[in-house]
Amino acid sequence: MTFPVLSTALDALRRVATGAVAADRLDDPTPCAEWTVAQVLFHAAGDQHAWASVVGGGASPLPSYNPFDPPRRLDGGVENTVAKAIEAATGAWAGVDPAAASVSTPLPPTPELAPELAAAACALDAAVHAWDVAVATGQPTPLSAALAEQLMPAARATAEPLRGFAYAAALPARDGDDAADALLRYLGRDPRWTPDGH
Repeated sequence: MTFPVLSTALDALRRVATGAVAADRLDDPTPCAEWTVAQVLFHAAGDQHAWASVVGGGASPLPSYNPFDPPRRLDGGVENTVAKAIEAATGAWAGVDPAAASVSTPLPPTPELAPELAAAACALDAAVHAWDVAVATGQPTPLSAALAEQLMPAARATAEPLRGFAYAAALPARDGDDAADALLRYLGRDPRWTPDGH
């Protein structure tokens, strides 16, 4: 893939979903207050299918469910569903010319972005949901400060119109925040979130 930030983010999503989430953790809470671990993963997979469909000009099918009302279970299972979504995304983005003037996106109200920024926006979705699942299931964070620095421009370009829908209100910065903390707070997430609320 010609967009390293997206490759890194999709790898992070794959790692947290593949073999790392025990079946008895799928109903655990996550930083997405209304959704379980399984629902966050199905949402993230659905988002990647949506990106793949738009970026690929409709060659990739949309998910069979509403990503914003994700199921708790699917016949294909979590790992398989995420793997197929990543495969679709990888294939779609492989056909995008980084030098093109713009690429279509599924993001209202920004239907087109420069390819690098669009890829970073797609990566933002994958990386932040990978973080959601990692902290919910006791895995190491996949959101490094370096990756967060690469994602922040996409967050600033796309998040505001999605407040209250895809993102909560930004949280105030705190002393000692690194780039990953700053990105999470900007997207309305508490970097210190834990399943038990501490």
